[in-house]
Amino acid sequence: MIQKLVDKIKKLNAPIVVGLDPMLNYVPEHVKQKAFAEYGETLEGAAEAIWQFNKEIIDKTYDLIPAVKPQIAMYEQFGIEGLKAFKKTVDYAKSKDIVVIGDIKRGDIGSTSAAYAVGHVGKVQVGSKSFVPFDEDFVTVNPYLGTDGIKPFIDVCKETGKGIFVLVKTSNPSSGEFQDRLVDGRPLYEIVGEKVAEWG
Repeated sequence: MIQKLVDKIKKLNAPIVVGLDPMLNYVPEHVKQKAFAEYGETLEGAAEAIWQFNKEIIDKTYDLIPAVKPQIAMYEQFGIEGLKAFKKTVDYAKSKDIVVIGDIKRGDIGSTSAAYAVGHVGKVQVGSKSFVPFDEDFVTVNPYLGTDGIKPFIDVCKETGKGIFVLVKTSNPSSGEFQDRLVDGRPLYEIVGEKVAEWG
């Protein structure tokens, strides 16, 4: 999957990703009003507005960009309806041959991490059938719980040919509270970066 992303970046000469992090107040008023006219001022109406906004962004950029990165929290805030909009966004972007990076920043351990991996970049077994729930090409993961949180993603990605982006040093103002702490004279994030290289 990484080769597809690299090839698209080279082909389009565009080392960029478009973040699809829709807050309802970012959505143009006419888009919101149309969604509210159909579904009311409800979670379903909000999700429809966000989906239509994303669709328009994808329609205007798919031939210019290699990838989109929907931030799942912006969809989850609208509950099940928001998750439906997330899934529609993922599917629509893929139908336009855009690489999808699910910005999910998962970082749990054991069976929980495995369930996240299966749900986002793998297949879930239901009786004799298997299903691909969200179907992103890549997801973001948080390594600060250690190998237990990352290995399930690695295992699933090996099976499916998909990938992960692992946080090492984040840009938020308080990231240094932990990430910059010195361990044997080195910032923790450098040690994490080395571990990510090992996992790779």
